[in-house]
Amino acid sequence: MIGFNFYPRSPRYVTPEAARQVVEALPDATCGVGVFVDADPEEIRKTAELAGVHCVQLHGRTTPETCSELAREFRVIRAFTTDAQFRAENAAAFSDCDVLVDAYHPDIRGGTGQTCDWSAARATLDFTRFLILSGGLNAQNVGRAVATVTPHAVDVCSGIESAPGIKDHRALKKFVAAARAADRITAPSRS
Repeated sequence: MIGFNFYPRSPRYVTPEAARQVVEALPDATCGVGVFVDADPEEIRKTAELAGVHCVQLHGRTTPETCSELAREFRVIRAFTTDAQFRAENAAAFSDCDVLVDAYHPDIRGGTGQTCDWSAARATLDFTRFLILSGGLNAQNVGRAVATVTPHAVDVCSGIESAPGIKDHRALKKFVAAARAADRITAPSRS
């Protein structure tokens, strides 16, 4: 998967038209993901169509009903942050979605470099069909994260950047190698 941030206040924001150019060049097995924060369903549909993405990652206050509606058209990833109000069991209300667990920051939506609460993320496994771990992951800690949480996938942003929005290809290669090595060790134990 490769994410395209459509949240205008993010330093990683990309236009749907620019995202479409990348999506059209992706290998068939790679899924483009549109990342949204508190967007309404029509905005999500319009942007996803312009960008050519078939998967949407929803941050903020998106309801289970909206996620179910969008899940008829897209693969939906509902993002949660491990703030003081986070309860792993809340993920069960989003049964039509994959779940991403990320770190909480009061002012920034994603890409903070802060590590999420791994025990809270692990507890979420019991309430979702597919768990994606995010939040402060990098080549140095992804192995421990995978061993601790046993997610189905990991998400990385700032952990492979030289500056916000600028990906470092060497850091990306190191991250992927570390994540794959950890997955080989933990995959048999994953439920």
